[in-house]
Amino acid sequence: MNTEILGIIAMFGVTLLLAIPFGKYIAKVYAGEKTLLDPVFNPLERLFYKVSGIDVRKEMNWKQHLVALLTINLIWFLISMGVLMNMNILPLNPDNNPGQSADLAFNTSISFLVNCNLQHYSGETGLSYLGQIWLMFLQFVSAATGMAAAVVVFKAFKEKSTNQLGNFYDFFLKSCTRILYRYHL
Repeated sequence: MNTEILGIIAMFGVTLLLAIPFGKYIAKVYAGEKTLLDPVFNPLERLFYKVSGIDVRKEMNWKQHLVALLTINLIWFLISMGVLMNMNILPLNPDNNPGQSADLAFNTSISFLVNCNLQHYSGETGLSYLGQIWLMFLQFVSAATGMAAAVVVFKAFKEKSTNQLGNFYDFFLKSCTRILYRYHL
């Protein structure tokens, strides 16, 4: 048998084997059940919630989830436009890259906010270090935003008729700390 086909079959098998324990872990995280990483992440999350003033015990309905998702993305969009259009006056620009035009900054910002990461600039020669760091941040948090939204949808399907769909910010932070960061390492 061809080695490429064996490799594909092996990769598929390993993926199936890992899906069950990782899926159970992810389900525990979003359900608020105990995991082995609670002693590490609970204090960090409590500190974040205390500093930001977020009450994670407050359940949200679908409208509140939508407002939270759109608000956080609007803030990131505005910051992104500011960073990309003003790279020439911001720090971390040793190559003196100019700021992007409004249409290019808009396209890049929207692209990274929706996690499709379409680039119409010339990589490192078109962005400052700050611009690159910001876009890497968007790649990470846009995935967490999508995961938090998916949790809300799945919870709504599970409950069928409820106004209590959890807390968007709790799902978002758990996506960042307990799932994406953990598997990024």
